[in-house]
Amino acid sequence: MSPRRSVAEALTTRCAILDRSVAIASVEGLEGLTIGRLATELGMSKSGVLGHFGSKEALQLAVLERAGEVFRAEVWEPVVPAAPGLPRLAALCEAWISYLEREVFPGGCFFVAAAHEFDGREGAVRDAIEARFDAWSARLRKEAGRAVEAGDLPGDTDPADLAFELTGLVMALNHALQLHRDPRAAGRARRAVHARLGPVRTAGA
Repeated sequence: MSPRRSVAEALTTRCAILDRSVAIASVEGLEGLTIGRLATELGMSKSGVLGHFGSKEALQLAVLERAGEVFRAEVWEPVVPAAPGLPRLAALCEAWISYLEREVFPGGCFFVAAAHEFDGREGAVRDAIEARFDAWSARLRKEAGRAVEAGDLPGDTDPADLAFELTGLVMALNHALQLHRDPRAAGRARRAVHARLGPVRTAGA
């Protein structure tokens, strides 16, 4: 076997482990991941699974990174072409709602679930989850600030307050979809976003 093929196969195996781990963790939590279970489900040895990560914590951190890649592809990358400010913020909220509505992760928002699981703990995994929430909040604040500067939101709008409200709204949607299986929840979320952000001006308007 050539070194190039060996590296490629190792990457393929690692991706398979991470994809299965994300699916499990989205429903059962990051602590639901066990090396034995992954080995059984993937037809591997325990040492084979562990060899790709070194420890359960390293696996959990890698799973967070993989889930972040999925979230960026589903929620952030599609809205990058939108005009900065209110158009992008509104598009972002729609993509965020759609991501939950379509159940991209079988257990709902991966990061909301992970936050509930680790928010009272200490350690690298908890810190990584917090960092992702902080980065996302900063992105929301940035677009809200641009909307205020452009006059598309009232001048007294506090971007941090708006980011807080939008995050709470989407977390409530995740709760309604996952716990109550409410088919009307996404519609309510969209109406709430529209009521909070108001109409979006199109280019040239």
